[in-house]
Amino acid sequence: MIGIIGGSGLDNPKILKNAKNVEVETKYGKPSSPLKIGEIGGKKVCLLARHGREHTIPPSQINSRANIQAMKDQGVTQIIATTACGSLRKEIERGDFVVLDQFIDFTRLRKLTFFEEFAPGGKNAKHTAMPDPFAENLRKVLIESCKELGLKFHSKGTVITIEGPRFSTRAESKMFRIWGADVINMSVAPECSLANEAGIPYAAIAMSTDYDSWAEDEPPAKWEEILKIFHNNVKKVTDLLTKAIPKVK
Repeated sequence: MIGIIGGSGLDNPKILKNAKNVEVETKYGKPSSPLKIGEIGGKKVCLLARHGREHTIPPSQINSRANIQAMKDQGVTQIIATTACGSLRKEIERGDFVVLDQFIDFTRLRKLTFFEEFAPGGKNAKHTAMPDPFAENLRKVLIESCKELGLKFHSKGTVITIEGPRFSTRAESKMFRIWGADVINMSVAPECSLANEAGIPYAAIAMSTDYDSWAEDEPPAKWEEILKIFHNNVKKVTDLLTKAIPKVK
């Protein structure tokens, strides 16, 4: 089964056929929303709304461990996530898609791992290797699907995840550019690293909505404008998912 974790405005359960709600709880608590299990193109799919179906959960309060564990418990073997992001590069314009290939975790308050305790002597110590955290096979499917749909996209990009819910100061935004980040959001970390720890291949498609605050010739990020771009592009995201999911092996 393929998991979809939908971000702000990008978690429309209507894309699933023969869908049913599944209420679950994990040892880490409840996931952000009931799981919606159905089909896309003959593939069994499990959809989860990252912020809750009514967008009631702020970024720093998302229980990513419960979200990933709930999907694993339902038999999800691969995850495709959608997320909005701010652009840190002029060439990544509003409405562009980015098939992420690296992340920088700049969060401070979140539960970052499933492994909170090691046995004496470190015999069961678990340090997950993560040089390339986004699954290449899923990235290729997303890239191919973007090309087929004629979407404007970038085949790689480094995302930096900040705590939120506030946006960056101008100094922070400029610093993130120096660090090598291409886009910025509030959700990919630690979601991606937890999926890796759980042994679930994970990829994310990011949609650029603004220029954060580094570009002084552009208006700074505003939630109302971000929502407007969401609504204008949500069909493109759902078209991409419905094109990509059937290709996943």
